[in-house]
Amino acid sequence: MPLDLASQEQEWYNIGELEEIVYLNGHLIPRSQAKLSPFDYGFLYGYGLFETMRAYRGHIFRLREHLARLSQAAEILGLISLTTAYDLEKACQDTIKGNGLSEARLRLTISAGEGEIVPDPSTCSHPTVFIVARSYTPYPPETYQRGFSAVVSSLRRNSQSPLSRMKSTSYLESMIARAEAKAKGADEALLLNEQEFLVEGSTNNLFVVSNGELATPSVASGVLPGITRQAVLELAPSLNIRAREGEIELEDLLAAEEAFLTNSLLEIMPLTRVNGKPLATGKPGPVTEKLRTAYRGLVQRELTNY
Repeated sequence: MPLDLASQEQEWYNIGELEEIVYLNGHLIPRSQAKLSPFDYGFLYGYGLFETMRAYRGHIFRLREHLARLSQAAEILGLISLTTAYDLEKACQDTIKGNGLSEARLRLTISAGEGEIVPDPSTCSHPTVFIVARSYTPYPPETYQRGFSAVVSSLRRNSQSPLSRMKSTSYLESMIARAEAKAKGADEALLLNEQEFLVEGSTNNLFVVSNGELATPSVASGVLPGITRQAVLELAPSLNIRAREGEIELEDLLAAEEAFLTNSLLEIMPLTRVNGKPLATGKPGPVTEKLRTAYRGLVQRELTNY
């Protein structure tokens, strides 16, 4: 039977010891009881959205910012009712708590739900809201000391498409780009847009440091407005680092003093090799390290509000 969200904390923990607990359409339930229709539009057409978040000491960092981004994309797709029908903030927190997690990764997925086999979202009457939370172990310090390697993908982001600015469950482009990178022995793929400007990594945002100035591709370039990306742009002025958003060419990256990638799980990951060659010194740079330290401090400060 589904677990009501008001169930006692001990009951959540007892069940969580036996089986992973997930949130589905208003209920916390054991994973084995979670069932989705094969006619769900998230499955049939990728008609849905998701957010990936990170929890520290049981609290989700910038949860409201994630939900705000989800709501903005949901409005574009005509799914805004999904973000108001449920208390998603509480649902996310309850899923962390129901599994007894401290350091965790959490994914919230929404879709239009079950509909007719023809692509007509108006036939979907019962939306799907699914949340899963699992323990998360960050990359070891050695990885951050070495940094990521990347290759430029053969795929191109469409800067004119609204899909480039939302986390759609139609994620094939990013998955193909990432598979390209893995096949070439790299950690990540970098994507250009149709105008040949840099956009982002397959699962993260990109920052470049040149002449001491921090730059990141603009949203107009086709960038997903990342939550960690925004945090870095907020932190830069307090560290006396000039920062800008704009068009960045591949040559700008290859000639940069340093570069790094950001997302909620990685936080700030140095980028030290591109297309098989070292970037600058081939080691994490001082601006990257300064921002990494500042970001950890930001997380700790915001967590003290809980």
